[in-house]
Amino acid sequence: MAAPETRLTPREPAGAEAVKASAKRIAPRLKALAPEAEQSRRLTREGIDLVRDHGLFKTLQPERSGGHQLTLRTHLDVVSALSEGCVSTGWVVGVAHAHSWLIGHMSRQAQDDVYANNPNAFVAAVVGPRGKAVKRTDGSFQLNGFWPFGSGSDYADWLMLGAEVVDENGQVEDWGDFLIPPGDIDNLDDWHSAGLAGTGSHSLVGTNVTVPPHRFISMPALFQGHSPGRDLHAGTLYKSAAAPVLALALTGSAIGCAKASLADYQESIQGKVMAYTDHVQTEWPPTQMNAANAATRIDAAELLLYRSADTIDNYAVQDTSMPVLERARVRMDCAQAVRFCLEAVDMLFINGGASGLARDKLLQRASRDLHAINMHGLLLLDVNAEAYGRILLGLEPNSPLI
Repeated sequence: MAAPETRLTPREPAGAEAVKASAKRIAPRLKALAPEAEQSRRLTREGIDLVRDHGLFKTLQPERSGGHQLTLRTHLDVVSALSEGCVSTGWVVGVAHAHSWLIGHMSRQAQDDVYANNPNAFVAAVVGPRGKAVKRTDGSFQLNGFWPFGSGSDYADWLMLGAEVVDENGQVEDWGDFLIPPGDIDNLDDWHSAGLAGTGSHSLVGTNVTVPPHRFISMPALFQGHSPGRDLHAGTLYKSAAAPVLALALTGSAIGCAKASLADYQESIQGKVMAYTDHVQTEWPPTQMNAANAATRIDAAELLLYRSADTIDNYAVQDTSMPVLERARVRMDCAQAVRFCLEAVDMLFINGGASGLARDKLLQRASRDLHAINMHGLLLLDVNAEAYGRILLGLEPNSPLI
């Protein structure tokens, strides 16, 4: 079957512009709160409440659960706008969008557990199978594990935690994610990071936690296009390919970070004289070329991500399985986009001069944040290049998460 045609400017659903405008409106306040978030190693309560009160956690949340259920392109724009204010906030919101999308694939009962009494619920997660769950004969699970990188977990109304599923004899049956009330899990205050420092990505620990059957979703089944909640929703968002959605959800904060860095750089070099020279910095050709090269990398990154979002959305619209080559290309484009943003910001950071090293300067924090984003397992450029290259050359992929 021929691939669906990719639209460069897909139609936005009703309400998308208002949601994006809300993100832009609160970004300046989030920018003012960013130093406090970094210092305290978690988002501020005010920042979380701003996002929640403006309905921005609900961008990809199912309509049946009180969400907006918008497009992936809108998701990128919302996360990018928030990240122009505070990258840590954008990161937490971006992954929260992925988590609400995952919950939309769970059973009706699981979705209602989370959203029926609180449509603004915020769900933090560690999706990868870091734990182990024993499936009992009554269908329930006994979950144990240690889950690092629980971004935003200080404020979570629910947690999703990944685990390998074994039977009572220890034989592996499956792996997937479990929906857990945060009171059942210990949240360790152990997030001490040079990048994305304000995300509060603490480690989570669970011991002999009982989970009912309806609060589990099989990730291998989801990657094959099967889930209990897929057909509960109108529209096409929940027909999207899972691995590309999860990768894309990690990228929007990089775009906002890079855009804010370019604006800060343009402002900070005005009237500045190059050290030990007679050059005014804005009139020095290397500065001009540096600005152009950085801006072009940011533009290229955004275009790659928009193409990825549109490609995912368009296969979903046609209810067509996304070919493995296209899925691998999205993974590659996501990794390349955040690398372009990192390259752009580091060019600006270095060219801007040593004054940018001060801890209160935006560019040094942006560089640290983008290094952290580029180090996420799903966004490692070499891993994604290998996978995409293998498939381009007719070989089997090197990862199940394609």
